Amino acid sequence: MDVVILAAGKGTRMRSDLPKVLQPLAGRPLLAHVLETAQALAPRRICVVYGHGGELVRERLDGPGLVWARQEPQLGTGHAVQQAMPQLEDGDAALVLYGDVPLTSVATLERLCAAGEGGGLALLTVALDDPTGYGRIIRDANGRVVRIVEQKDATAEELAVREVNTGILIAPIERLRDWLGRVTNRNAQGEYYLTDIIALAVADGVPVSTVQPAAVWETLGVNSKRQLAELERIGQRNIAEALMDGGVTVIDPARLDVRGTLECGRDVEIDVGCVFEGRVVLGDGVRVGAHCVVRDATLGAGTRLAPFSHVEGTSTGEACVIGPYARTRPGTRLADEVHLGNFVEVKNSTIDAHSKANHLAYVGDADVGQRVNIGAGTITCNYDGANKHRTVIEDDVFIGSDTQLVAPVRVGRGATLGAGTTLTKDAPPEQLTVSRARQASLAGWKRPVKPAKK
Repeated sequence: MDVVILAAGKGTRMRSDLPKVLQPLAGRPLLAHVLETAQALAPRRICVVYGHGGELVRERLDGPGLVWARQEPQLGTGHAVQQAMPQLEDGDAALVLYGDVPLTSVATLERLCAAGEGGGLALLTVALDDPTGYGRIIRDANGRVVRIVEQKDATAEELAVREVNTGILIAPIERLRDWLGRVTNRNAQGEYYLTDIIALAVADGVPVSTVQPAAVWETLGVNSKRQLAELERIGQRNIAEALMDGGVTVIDPARLDVRGTLECGRDVEIDVGCVFEGRVVLGDGVRVGAHCVVRDATLGAGTRLAPFSHVEGTSTGEACVIGPYARTRPGTRLADEVHLGNFVEVKNSTIDAHSKANHLAYVGDADVGQRVNIGAGTITCNYDGANKHRTVIEDDVFIGSDTQLVAPVRVGRGATLGAGTTLTKDAPPEQLTVSRARQASLAGWKRPVKPAKK
Protein backbone atom coordinates (compact mmCIF):
# COMPACT_ATOMS: atom_id res chain seq x y z
CA MET A 1 0.00 0.00 0.00
CA ASP A 2 1.05 3.57 -0.76
CA VAL A 3 -0.22 6.65 1.07
CA VAL A 4 -0.97 9.99 -0.58
CA ILE A 5 -1.36 12.97 1.75
CA LEU A 6 -2.95 16.09 0.28
CA ALA A 7 -1.29 19.10 1.92
CA ALA A 8 -1.37 21.85 -0.71
CA GLY A 9 -4.19 24.02 0.64
CA LYS A 10 -3.56 27.67 1.40
CA GLY A 11 -5.79 27.94 4.46
CA THR A 12 -7.03 31.47 3.79
CA ARG A 13 -9.39 31.39 6.76
CA MET A 14 -6.49 30.74 9.13
CA ARG A 15 -5.41 34.36 8.53
CA SER A 16 -1.80 33.36 9.08
CA ASP A 17 1.49 33.51 7.19
CA LEU A 18 2.19 29.95 8.37
CA PRO A 19 0.92 27.30 5.91
CA LYS A 20 -2.20 25.58 7.20
CA VAL A 21 -0.64 22.14 7.54
CA LEU A 22 2.12 23.61 9.73
CA GLN A 23 -0.32 25.09 12.24
CA PRO A 24 0.33 23.42 15.60
CA LEU A 25 -1.93 20.95 17.35
CA ALA A 26 -0.66 19.45 20.61
CA GLY A 27 2.67 21.13 19.94
CA ARG A 28 3.25 19.59 16.51
CA PRO A 29 2.21 20.59 12.97
CA LEU A 30 -1.09 19.20 11.74
CA LEU A 31 0.73 17.38 8.96
CA ALA A 32 3.10 15.75 11.46
CA HIS A 33 0.15 14.01 13.10
CA VAL A 34 -1.04 12.68 9.73
CA LEU A 35 2.46 11.50 8.83
CA GLU A 36 2.78 9.67 12.14
CA THR A 37 -0.53 7.90 11.56
CA ALA A 38 0.44 7.00 7.99
CA GLN A 39 3.80 5.62 9.08
CA ALA A 40 2.08 3.42 11.66
CA LEU A 41 0.38 1.63 8.76
CA ALA A 42 3.81 0.59 7.39
CA PRO A 43 3.13 1.68 3.78
CA ARG A 44 5.53 1.09 0.90
CA ARG A 45 5.88 4.84 0.41
CA ILE A 46 4.26 8.10 1.50
CA CYS A 47 3.78 10.86 -1.06
CA VAL A 48 2.97 14.34 0.23
CA VAL A 49 1.30 16.69 -2.27
CA TYR A 50 2.30 20.22 -1.31
CA GLY A 51 1.61 23.69 -2.68
CA HIS A 52 1.15 26.90 -0.68
CA GLY A 53 4.20 27.50 1.49
CA GLY A 54 5.49 24.28 0.00
CA GLU A 55 9.21 24.67 0.48
CA LEU A 56 8.71 25.54 4.14
CA VAL A 57 6.43 22.52 4.58
CA ARG A 58 8.99 20.25 2.97
CA GLU A 59 11.87 21.77 4.93
CA ARG A 60 10.09 21.32 8.26
CA LEU A 61 8.78 17.78 7.76
CA ASP A 62 10.90 16.00 5.15
CA GLY A 63 12.28 12.70 6.27
CA PRO A 64 13.29 9.17 5.25
CA GLY A 65 10.72 7.35 3.15
CA LEU A 66 8.84 10.48 2.08
CA VAL A 67 8.42 11.60 -1.51
CA TRP A 68 6.98 14.94 -2.52
CA ALA A 69 4.83 16.15 -5.40
CA ARG A 70 4.07 19.82 -6.00
CA GLN A 71 0.57 20.97 -6.99
CA GLU A 72 0.74 24.30 -8.79
CA PRO A 73 -1.80 25.67 -9.41
CA GLN A 74 -4.40 24.09 -7.10
CA LEU A 75 -7.24 22.80 -9.28
CA GLY A 76 -9.05 20.53 -6.85
CA THR A 77 -8.55 17.29 -4.96
CA GLY A 78 -8.61 15.13 -8.10
CA HIS A 79 -5.91 17.28 -9.63
CA ALA A 80 -3.91 17.02 -6.39
CA VAL A 81 -3.93 13.23 -6.41
CA GLN A 82 -2.94 13.29 -10.08
CA GLN A 83 0.30 15.05 -9.10
CA ALA A 84 1.19 12.08 -6.91
CA MET A 85 0.50 9.38 -9.50
CA PRO A 86 3.98 9.45 -11.11
CA GLN A 87 5.37 8.48 -7.68
CA LEU A 88 3.07 5.45 -7.34
CA GLU A 89 3.40 1.99 -8.88
CA ASP A 90 0.54 -0.07 -10.26
CA GLY A 91 -0.31 -3.34 -8.61
CA ASP A 92 -0.99 -1.94 -5.15
CA ALA A 93 -3.54 0.31 -3.48
CA ALA A 94 -3.33 4.01 -2.59
CA LEU A 95 -4.75 5.41 0.64
CA VAL A 96 -5.64 9.10 0.36
CA LEU A 97 -5.34 11.21 3.53
CA TYR A 98 -5.44 14.95 4.23
CA GLY A 99 -2.77 17.05 5.89
CA ASP A 100 -5.33 19.10 7.82
CA VAL A 101 -7.25 16.11 9.28
CA PRO A 102 -4.97 15.19 12.20
CA LEU A 103 -6.97 12.93 14.51
CA THR A 104 -7.89 9.93 12.36
CA SER A 105 -6.95 6.78 14.27
CA VAL A 106 -4.76 3.98 13.00
CA ALA A 107 -7.52 1.48 13.90
CA THR A 108 -10.06 3.24 11.68
CA LEU A 109 -7.67 3.34 8.74
CA GLU A 110 -6.81 -0.34 9.19
CA ARG A 111 -10.51 -1.16 8.90
CA LEU A 112 -10.76 1.03 5.80
CA CYS A 113 -7.78 -0.71 4.20
CA ALA A 114 -9.28 -4.10 4.98
CA ALA A 115 -12.54 -3.04 3.32
CA GLY A 116 -10.65 -2.13 0.15
CA GLU A 117 -8.84 -5.46 -0.16
CA GLY A 118 -9.44 -7.49 -3.29
CA GLY A 119 -9.37 -4.60 -5.72
CA GLY A 120 -12.35 -2.64 -4.40
CA LEU A 121 -12.71 1.03 -3.52
CA ALA A 122 -13.48 1.89 0.11
CA LEU A 123 -14.64 5.23 1.49
CA LEU A 124 -14.59 6.63 5.00
CA THR A 125 -18.01 8.22 5.55
CA VAL A 126 -19.78 9.71 8.55
CA ALA A 127 -23.33 10.78 9.39
CA LEU A 128 -23.61 14.40 10.56
CA ASP A 129 -26.52 16.21 12.15
CA ASP A 130 -25.55 19.22 10.05
CA PRO A 131 -23.87 18.07 6.81
CA THR A 132 -23.65 21.58 5.33
CA GLY A 133 -20.56 22.01 3.19
CA TYR A 134 -19.84 18.31 2.74
CA GLY A 135 -20.25 16.08 -0.30
CA ARG A 136 -23.24 13.77 0.16
CA ILE A 137 -23.09 9.99 -0.27
CA ILE A 138 -25.79 9.00 -2.75
CA ARG A 139 -27.00 5.39 -2.58
CA ASP A 140 -29.41 3.43 -4.75
CA ALA A 141 -32.57 1.64 -3.59
CA ASN A 142 -30.46 -1.31 -2.46
CA GLY A 143 -28.20 0.89 -0.32
CA ARG A 144 -25.20 0.68 -2.64
CA VAL A 145 -23.06 3.77 -3.15
CA VAL A 146 -23.49 5.14 -6.64
CA ARG A 147 -21.86 8.58 -6.48
CA ILE A 148 -20.92 11.57 -4.36
CA VAL A 149 -22.40 14.99 -4.99
CA GLU A 150 -20.78 18.17 -3.72
CA GLN A 151 -22.80 20.73 -1.76
CA LYS A 152 -22.87 23.32 -4.57
CA ASP A 153 -23.99 20.77 -7.14
CA ALA A 154 -26.63 18.99 -5.02
CA THR A 155 -30.40 19.09 -5.44
CA ALA A 156 -32.71 19.83 -2.52
CA GLU A 157 -33.34 16.11 -2.07
CA GLU A 158 -29.63 15.34 -2.10
CA LEU A 159 -28.92 18.11 0.42
CA ALA A 160 -31.18 16.30 2.88
CA VAL A 161 -28.76 13.33 3.00
CA ARG A 162 -26.82 13.21 6.28
CA GLU A 163 -24.15 10.70 5.27
CA VAL A 164 -21.16 12.62 3.97
CA ASN A 165 -17.84 12.00 2.35
CA THR A 166 -14.75 12.58 4.49
CA GLY A 167 -12.43 12.50 1.46
CA ILE A 168 -10.43 9.63 2.93
CA LEU A 169 -10.44 6.58 0.64
CA ILE A 170 -8.42 3.66 -0.63
CA ALA A 171 -8.41 2.44 -4.23
CA PRO A 172 -6.29 0.29 -6.57
CA ILE A 173 -3.54 2.48 -8.02
CA GLU A 174 -4.01 1.28 -11.60
CA ARG A 175 -7.75 1.96 -11.45
CA LEU A 176 -7.20 5.30 -9.72
CA ARG A 177 -4.82 6.40 -12.46
CA ASP A 178 -7.46 5.60 -15.10
CA TRP A 179 -10.34 7.27 -13.25
CA LEU A 180 -8.40 10.48 -12.60
CA GLY A 181 -7.66 10.72 -16.32
CA ARG A 182 -11.40 10.71 -16.99
CA VAL A 183 -12.47 13.24 -14.35
CA THR A 184 -13.61 16.64 -15.72
CA ASN A 185 -14.04 20.05 -14.13
CA ARG A 186 -17.60 20.62 -15.32
CA ASN A 187 -19.05 21.64 -11.98
CA ALA A 188 -19.93 24.75 -9.95
CA GLN A 189 -16.36 25.10 -8.66
CA GLY A 190 -14.62 24.47 -11.98
CA GLU A 191 -12.36 21.97 -10.20
CA TYR A 192 -11.36 18.34 -10.65
CA TYR A 193 -13.08 16.52 -7.79
CA LEU A 194 -11.57 13.34 -6.42
CA THR A 195 -15.11 12.35 -5.44
CA ASP A 196 -16.06 11.98 -9.13
CA ILE A 197 -14.11 8.73 -9.28
CA ILE A 198 -16.88 7.05 -7.27
CA ALA A 199 -19.39 7.19 -10.13
CA LEU A 200 -16.66 6.02 -12.51
CA ALA A 201 -15.88 3.06 -10.25
CA VAL A 202 -19.56 2.11 -10.12
CA ALA A 203 -19.81 2.36 -13.90
CA ASP A 204 -16.78 0.08 -14.23
CA GLY A 205 -18.33 -2.50 -11.91
CA VAL A 206 -15.77 -1.98 -9.14
CA PRO A 207 -17.31 -2.65 -5.70
CA VAL A 208 -17.56 0.47 -3.52
CA SER A 209 -17.78 -0.08 0.24
CA THR A 210 -17.94 2.31 3.17
CA VAL A 211 -16.43 2.34 6.65
CA GLN A 212 -17.41 4.61 9.55
CA PRO A 213 -14.95 5.90 12.16
CA ALA A 214 -15.29 5.24 15.88
CA ALA A 215 -15.93 8.96 16.44
CA VAL A 216 -16.88 11.90 14.21
CA TRP A 217 -13.88 13.91 15.38
CA GLU A 218 -11.57 11.46 13.56
CA THR A 219 -12.75 13.00 10.29
CA LEU A 220 -12.73 16.68 11.23
CA GLY A 221 -10.42 19.02 9.33
CA VAL A 222 -9.03 22.44 10.16
CA ASN A 223 -9.90 25.53 8.13
CA SER A 224 -9.86 28.24 10.81
CA LYS A 225 -8.25 29.06 14.13
CA ARG A 226 -11.57 28.33 15.81
CA GLN A 227 -11.64 24.82 14.35
CA LEU A 228 -7.98 24.40 15.30
CA ALA A 229 -8.82 25.24 18.92
CA GLU A 230 -11.76 22.82 18.91
CA LEU A 231 -9.57 19.96 17.68
CA GLU A 232 -6.85 20.92 20.18
CA ARG A 233 -9.26 20.31 23.05
CA ILE A 234 -10.45 17.02 21.53
CA GLY A 235 -6.86 15.91 21.04
CA GLN A 236 -5.90 16.89 24.57
CA ARG A 237 -8.91 15.07 25.99
CA ASN A 238 -7.81 11.95 24.11
CA ILE A 239 -4.33 12.26 25.60
CA ALA A 240 -5.74 12.74 29.10
CA GLU A 241 -7.98 9.70 28.75
CA ALA A 242 -5.07 7.57 27.57
CA LEU A 243 -3.02 8.72 30.58
CA MET A 244 -5.86 7.92 32.97
CA ASP A 245 -6.37 4.52 31.36
CA GLY A 246 -2.69 3.91 32.11
CA GLY A 247 -3.17 4.70 35.80
CA VAL A 248 -2.24 8.40 35.93
CA THR A 249 -4.34 10.63 38.19
CA VAL A 250 -5.30 13.67 36.13
CA ILE A 251 -7.17 16.03 38.45
CA ASP A 252 -9.06 17.73 35.60
CA PRO A 253 -8.71 16.25 32.09
CA ALA A 254 -10.06 19.48 30.60
CA ARG A 255 -7.11 21.42 32.01
CA LEU A 256 -4.12 19.47 30.71
CA ASP A 257 -1.89 20.25 27.73
CA VAL A 258 0.61 17.77 26.32
CA ARG A 259 2.60 19.24 23.43
CA GLY A 260 4.92 16.36 22.68
CA THR A 261 5.24 13.01 24.45
CA LEU A 262 4.53 12.30 28.11
CA GLU A 263 5.57 8.97 29.66
CA CYS A 264 4.38 8.23 33.17
CA GLY A 265 5.17 5.55 35.74
CA ARG A 266 2.79 4.24 38.36
CA ASP A 267 0.83 6.47 40.73
CA VAL A 268 1.69 9.72 38.99
CA GLU A 269 -0.54 12.68 39.82
CA ILE A 270 -0.97 15.79 37.64
CA ASP A 271 -2.85 18.81 38.97
CA VAL A 272 -4.71 21.40 36.90
CA GLY A 273 -3.28 23.76 34.30
CA CYS A 274 -0.03 21.88 33.62
CA VAL A 275 1.75 22.04 30.26
CA PHE A 276 4.16 19.33 29.07
CA GLU A 277 6.31 20.08 26.02
CA GLY A 278 8.84 18.03 24.08
CA ARG A 279 9.72 14.68 25.65
CA VAL A 280 8.83 14.38 29.32
CA VAL A 281 9.24 11.30 31.52
CA LEU A 282 7.68 11.16 35.00
CA GLY A 283 8.83 8.33 37.26
CA ASP A 284 6.72 6.36 39.71
CA GLY A 285 4.92 8.45 42.29
CA VAL A 286 5.79 11.83 40.77
CA ARG A 287 3.40 14.62 41.73
CA VAL A 288 3.12 17.70 39.52
CA GLY A 289 1.41 20.66 41.18
CA ALA A 290 -0.94 23.10 39.56
CA HIS A 291 0.13 25.36 36.69
CA CYS A 292 3.59 23.90 36.11
CA VAL A 293 5.39 23.91 32.76
CA VAL A 294 7.67 20.93 32.07
CA ARG A 295 9.72 20.76 28.88
CA ASP A 296 12.19 18.05 27.80
CA ALA A 297 12.69 16.71 31.31
CA THR A 298 12.93 13.49 33.30
CA LEU A 299 11.70 13.54 36.89
CA GLY A 300 12.81 10.66 39.09
CA ALA A 301 10.51 8.53 41.23
CA GLY A 302 8.83 10.31 44.12
CA THR A 303 9.80 13.79 42.93
CA ARG A 304 7.37 16.57 43.80
CA LEU A 305 7.01 19.60 41.55
CA ALA A 306 5.19 22.29 43.51
CA PRO A 307 2.79 24.74 41.81
CA PHE A 308 3.88 27.39 39.33
CA SER A 309 7.30 25.88 38.67
CA HIS A 310 9.05 25.76 35.27
CA VAL A 311 11.33 22.81 34.51
CA GLU A 312 13.22 22.63 31.21
CA GLY A 313 16.08 20.46 29.98
CA THR A 314 16.36 18.91 33.43
CA SER A 315 16.82 15.47 34.92
CA THR A 316 16.32 14.62 38.57
CA GLY A 317 17.04 11.71 40.83
CA GLU A 318 14.48 10.32 43.25
CA ALA A 319 12.44 12.23 45.82
CA CYS A 320 13.45 15.73 44.77
CA VAL A 321 11.34 18.74 45.73
CA ILE A 322 11.14 21.67 43.33
CA GLY A 323 9.14 24.84 43.89
CA PRO A 324 6.77 26.49 44.25
CA TYR A 325 7.79 29.21 41.80
CA ALA A 326 11.12 27.56 41.01
CA ARG A 327 12.80 27.40 37.62
CA THR A 328 15.33 24.92 36.29
CA ARG A 329 16.87 25.62 32.90
CA PRO A 330 18.64 23.41 30.35
CA GLY A 331 21.63 21.47 31.63
CA THR A 332 20.28 21.07 35.17
CA ARG A 333 21.03 17.69 36.77
CA LEU A 334 19.74 16.99 40.26
CA ALA A 335 20.66 13.90 42.28
CA ASP A 336 18.41 12.23 44.87
CA GLU A 337 16.54 14.30 47.46
CA VAL A 338 17.64 17.71 46.23
CA HIS A 339 15.39 20.56 47.39
CA LEU A 340 14.89 23.76 45.39
CA GLY A 341 12.47 26.18 47.00
CA ASN A 342 10.52 29.24 46.00
CA PHE A 343 12.15 31.66 43.55
CA VAL A 344 15.24 29.49 43.06
CA GLU A 345 16.71 29.30 39.56
CA VAL A 346 19.23 26.69 38.42
CA LYS A 347 20.94 26.62 35.01
CA ASN A 348 23.53 24.26 33.51
CA SER A 349 24.47 22.91 36.91
CA THR A 350 24.75 19.63 38.76
CA ILE A 351 23.55 19.41 42.35
CA ASP A 352 24.40 16.27 44.26
CA ALA A 353 22.27 14.33 46.74
CA HIS A 354 20.64 15.91 49.79
CA SER A 355 21.66 19.45 48.91
CA LYS A 356 19.17 22.29 49.14
CA ALA A 357 18.57 25.87 48.09
CA ASN A 358 15.26 26.71 49.69
CA HIS A 359 14.84 30.43 48.98
CA LEU A 360 15.67 33.13 46.47
CA ALA A 361 18.89 31.80 44.92
CA TYR A 362 20.53 31.60 41.50
CA VAL A 363 22.83 28.67 40.74
CA GLY A 364 24.32 28.89 37.26
CA ASP A 365 27.21 26.97 35.67
CA ALA A 366 28.00 25.27 38.97
CA ASP A 367 28.90 21.87 40.36
CA VAL A 368 27.42 21.47 43.82
CA GLY A 369 28.33 18.54 46.06
CA GLN A 370 26.34 16.55 48.59
CA ARG A 371 24.61 17.93 51.69
CA VAL A 372 25.24 21.54 50.69
CA ASN A 373 23.05 24.30 52.12
CA ILE A 374 22.68 27.35 49.86
CA GLY A 375 21.25 30.24 51.83
CA ALA A 376 18.63 32.74 50.72
CA GLY A 377 19.85 35.42 48.32
CA THR A 378 22.91 33.43 47.17
CA ILE A 379 24.09 34.05 43.61
CA THR A 380 26.77 32.36 41.55
CA CYS A 381 28.16 35.19 39.43
CA ASN A 382 28.97 33.10 36.38
CA TYR A 383 29.11 35.69 33.58
CA ASP A 384 31.79 38.34 33.20
CA GLY A 385 30.11 40.06 30.28
CA ALA A 386 31.81 37.94 27.66
CA ASN A 387 32.35 34.42 28.99
CA LYS A 388 30.75 31.96 31.40
CA HIS A 389 32.76 30.54 34.30
CA ARG A 390 32.05 27.65 36.67
CA THR A 391 31.66 27.55 40.39
CA VAL A 392 32.56 24.40 42.33
CA ILE A 393 31.02 23.84 45.74
CA GLU A 394 32.26 20.67 47.42
CA ASP A 395 30.42 18.38 49.85
CA ASP A 396 29.02 19.56 53.21
CA VAL A 397 29.43 23.28 52.50
CA PHE A 398 27.20 25.80 54.29
CA ILE A 399 26.66 29.04 52.38
CA GLY A 400 25.15 31.88 54.37
CA SER A 401 22.46 34.18 53.07
CA ASP A 402 23.14 37.03 50.64
CA THR A 403 26.39 35.52 49.39
CA GLN A 404 27.90 36.10 45.95
CA LEU A 405 30.35 33.59 44.48
CA VAL A 406 32.31 35.26 41.68
CA ALA A 407 33.35 32.51 39.26
CA PRO A 408 35.68 30.87 38.62
CA VAL A 409 35.87 29.93 42.28
CA ARG A 410 35.93 26.79 44.47
CA VAL A 411 34.53 26.27 47.94
CA GLY A 412 36.35 23.47 49.75
CA ARG A 413 34.70 20.53 51.48
CA GLY A 414 33.03 21.38 54.77
CA ALA A 415 33.63 25.13 54.40
CA THR A 416 31.27 27.76 55.76
CA LEU A 417 30.70 31.10 54.06
CA GLY A 418 29.38 33.81 56.33
CA ALA A 419 26.26 35.72 55.39
CA GLY A 420 26.89 38.68 53.10
CA THR A 421 30.18 37.31 51.77
CA THR A 422 31.40 38.20 48.29
CA LEU A 423 33.75 35.36 47.43
CA THR A 424 36.37 36.16 44.78
CA LYS A 425 39.02 33.62 45.82
CA ASP A 426 38.82 29.95 46.65
CA ALA A 427 37.52 29.20 50.15
CA PRO A 428 39.60 26.58 51.98
CA PRO A 429 37.92 23.44 53.32
CA GLU A 430 36.65 23.17 56.91
CA GLN A 431 37.07 26.89 57.57
CA LEU A 432 34.80 29.91 57.97
CA THR A 433 35.31 32.47 55.24
CA VAL A 434 33.80 35.93 55.65
CA SER A 435 34.10 38.91 53.36
CA ARG A 436 32.12 41.94 54.47
CA ALA A 437 32.64 45.55 55.51
CA ARG A 438 33.28 46.16 59.22
CA GLN A 439 30.12 47.23 61.02
CA ALA A 440 30.15 50.71 62.52
CA SER A 441 27.65 52.87 64.44
CA LEU A 442 27.89 56.69 64.32
CA ALA A 443 26.75 58.48 67.45
CA GLY A 444 24.86 61.73 66.88
CA TRP A 445 23.97 60.97 63.25
CA LYS A 446 20.65 62.43 62.18
CA ARG A 447 18.44 61.08 59.42
CA PRO A 448 17.61 63.72 56.76
CA VAL A 449 14.07 65.07 56.89
CA LYS A 450 11.94 66.81 54.26
CA PRO A 451 11.52 70.58 54.69
CA ALA A 452 8.14 71.62 56.08
CA LYS A 453 5.61 72.67 53.48
CA LYS A 454 4.69 76.34 53.51
